[in-house]
Order: sequence, then structure tokens, then C-alpha cells
Amino acid sequence: MTLFEELKRRGLLAQLTNEEEIKKMVDAGKATFYIGFDPTADSLHVGHFMALCLMKRLQMGGNKPIALLGGGTGMIGDPSGKTDMRKMLTPETIQHNVDCFKKQMSRFIDFSEGKALIVNNADWLLGLNYVEMLRDVGPYFSVNRMLAAECYKQRMERGLTFLEFNYMIMQSYDFYMLYQKYGCNMQFGGDDQWSNMLGGTELIRRKLGKDAHAMTITLLLNSEGKKMGKTEKGAVWLDPEKTSPYEFYQYWRNVGDGDVIKCLKLLTFVPIEEIEEMERTLTGSELNKAKELLAFELTKLVHGDEEAQKAQAAAKAVFGGTGDSENMPTTEITAENLSDGEIGILDLLVLSGLAPSKGEGRRLVQQGGISVNDEKITDPNLKIAISDSVIIKKGKKVFHKVVLK
Repeated sequence: MTLFEELKRRGLLAQLTNEEEIKKMVDAGKATFYIGFDPTADSLHVGHFMALCLMKRLQMGGNKPIALLGGGTGMIGDPSGKTDMRKMLTPETIQHNVDCFKKQMSRFIDFSEGKALIVNNADWLLGLNYVEMLRDVGPYFSVNRMLAAECYKQRMERGLTFLEFNYMIMQSYDFYMLYQKYGCNMQFGGDDQWSNMLGGTELIRRKLGKDAHAMTITLLLNSEGKKMGKTEKGAVWLDPEKTSPYEFYQYWRNVGDGDVIKCLKLLTFVPIEEIEEMERTLTGSELNKAKELLAFELTKLVHGDEEAQKAQAAAKAVFGGTGDSENMPTTEITAENLSDGEIGILDLLVLSGLAPSKGEGRRLVQQGGISVNDEKITDPNLKIAISDSVIIKKGKKVFHKVVLK
């Protein structure tokens, strides 16, 4: 089985501009490809992780990844999939986020000499002269075609700013520059990026001639990723300070039955034959074996084998009823949080981050979704005595330890 065949078998590829040529280059390890990452936060999240897995897989086949950090495009904001304009970030914040991304990406991609590149589109976008840019690139973009693109159509009724309207041109220009500077001949992105990506491919061909070999692929994984990586507390981050290894493990351990095999195919390096065998044979509660494998493999990729082992042991201890909570997510409180050694259950839920507000905490308690030390709580006015620590259970799958320091 060739690398390209495996990508298709795993369900990774959605649309391609030239399948035969792409197949030939990928299988021969001749693709120099890029995926863009706009630094809108100081950590990568699960949606980015899906792209990183693809980059790692292709690099293992001899292809050369370019991780393009959007220090320039991040100042505009991609309108794709957004109902409103992104919050404007300062240059200092964007640079800080870029630095954080670089550090995290190095866990997945080998950036040693000649193996891969990290580049920042601020290097060419921020120094552009606006009028020269319009004359150089503007003639190759049809406003009518741009407005017909899905990334713009969905925003027309709510309002699309001219700032955001420029994003497609900037992303297209990125591919043009990467092609010239680094020989980048292929770009990957989610299906919501298809119009932007085609713009880059077309710009290269029209400016450099029809013999310029630039190809475009959209991926199932990025659009699927937009459905994942979200919890009641927000995004699932790769930074352990934002999402602990235990929480990361639990997120994947709790994916739906209908998603576990798909996630194994898209995100892990478990042999496809093994995954397909599980797909054929595992049903009902047996799918928990696949979920445990998924959670362990992904936690190991992101946080290392030791943290994955700890997270798995903690999860099995909690669900097995042994009471081992050493690696469970923990919140520390002090005597100042207590009154006569007690704290209200709603205050406890807010302090531990299990509820964003007392109102939401009240709703959780009244609906029977909260237990403390295995005792279901039904009274939202209840006071909890804490002399050492307590274990809070939210729903069936979320456990949290509160420790008195």
C-alpha cells in the first residue's frame, strides 16, 4: 500500500486538483507542501493537531512540510466559518503566539536541516506597498468569483468587512511566495479553505505560466476538526497548562461511538489494517477498547509516553472505583475559601471550573448531574465540609479533585 493509498483509505483526502500528479509526487517523497496556522491564541488546539498529524505522516514518507505561521494574515483574520469579524490582535500578541506555536510544533515535526521549515508570512506581507500589491496581484482576482466563494457568501447577509475581503488575496499570495522562495508545490487545507487555496494555485499559474506545477488538496480532517475539540470549558488545547494530560486523555476516551474509528483513522499511527479489524468486529460496549486505544495514542503523541501512562492509570482507577486520584485534574483552595470548614456546593463548582457561574451550577445540581465523594447532590444550598480533599463528579465522565492547602 502506497502512502497516497493509505491517506485515501484513512479518509483524509476530500478534493484534489490533479490526483494523478499529486499521487506520484507524494508516493515518491517529492512533495514540498504547506499548511497554514493563524496564531489567534498562545497554544495549538485539537483542530491544529489534525493538520500536524498529516504533516508528520507525509514527512515520514520523505515529503517536506512547511508550517506557515500567519503573522501577517493573523492581523486580518480568516472569515471562513465565522459569523462575525475576529477580535483584532496586537502585533506583540501575534508574535508571542507565533513563538508558542513554534515550540509546540517541534514535538511533532522534525525541523532539522532540510527536513521541514517554519516560516512566517509577516516576512513578506507586512512590507508590501499597497498600490504595488494591487497592481501586481489585483488583476488576477475576479470580484464576482470571490463573492461566489462559500467563505464569503455565508457572511454577506451579516456583513463582510473590506478588511476580511482581502484575506483570500493574502492567502493566495502566500502560496505564490512559498512556491518562489522554497519550491513549495502543494498546499493542504480544510474544505472551508478550498476557494482560498484555488486562488493561490491560479495565481501561480497565471503569473508564472501554465507549466508552473502547483497543486491543491483539501482535507476531510480539518472540517471534521471544527466539530471536535470543544468542551463546556472551551477548546481542547495541546498546552498542558491549558488542558492537562488527564483532561486531554478523557476528552478522547469520551468521544462518541460513531466517531472513535474515524478518529483512529485520521489521527493515529495505528496500522490501518488493525483499525479496520476493530471497525468490523467491535460493537456496543466493546468500542470502549477502541476509545482507550485512541485516548492513549493521542495523549502519547502530544504529551509523551509517561504522561499517557499516568492519564490512563488515573482514568482506569477512577472508573474502576479504586479511588486513585493522583493524576486527576485538581484545584487547590485555602481556609480563606471556607466558612467553619465548609463551602457551598455552588461556590465549589465555580472555583473548580466545573461550572462557569452559580446559576449554571444550580442547574447542574437540580438536574442530578453532581456528586461529591460518590454521593449525589440534590440541594443547591448544601455546604460541603473539606478537611483534606473531595472528589467531584460531573455527569458520568468528568472527575475533579479539590484539595485544601
